[in-house]
Amino acid sequence: MSVAEFVLPWLNAAGSHFDIFGSLGLCLGFAAGTMPRRNLILLTAAAGSSCFAMHFLRLGAYTGAAMCTLSLLQSLVSAVCLGSRKRSGFVAPVFALSSLAAASLTLASWNGWPSGCAAIGLFFSTCGRLQNDPQRMRLLFVGSSSFWAGHNCLIGSPFALTCDLLTISGLIIALWRAGSTRPAPLSPAVPESLPALDLRSAAVR
Repeated sequence: MSVAEFVLPWLNAAGSHFDIFGSLGLCLGFAAGTMPRRNLILLTAAAGSSCFAMHFLRLGAYTGAAMCTLSLLQSLVSAVCLGSRKRSGFVAPVFALSSLAAASLTLASWNGWPSGCAAIGLFFSTCGRLQNDPQRMRLLFVGSSSFWAGHNCLIGSPFALTCDLLTISGLIIALWRAGSTRPAPLSPAVPESLPALDLRSAAVR
């Protein structure tokens, strides 16, 4: 099979799913992975989730649309409330109710493996949004995007699958960049040579 024979069907499939929501979601998905701070990652991801919720509705992938809507809610609550003394009380109930809703929606709109991949992807991203450390959050988001890639491959959305691959790439770049710039742990300063103690001079006379 030539390169053209492999690429052309993919481009034709992508063209049939081309819409403004998929385009914006693709750009925002990659941008979220490269954001330097936790709140920026979450807010950009929330914007991307809203775009892909509309994209999946147009494709008739209702489980994916429902999971994206719950992801949008969780991202906003985590970005605004987690770590704030006045608003932290909202985090536990919202995440508990959204997880229960995710399980219910998955069963109600069950479509085999695509629904399962979407549910597992949301589980990983839910765990990620509860992290205060951006690096741990990125690692969990890599797992989430991997399962969403499976969902999008199964439902035949080249746009969403491309977004997942770009998101994973952005997250890996951000993980590597943060790891390479992290300062090395300081070792205690030890003098090269210590003077020998003269116990006889230290004895009480």
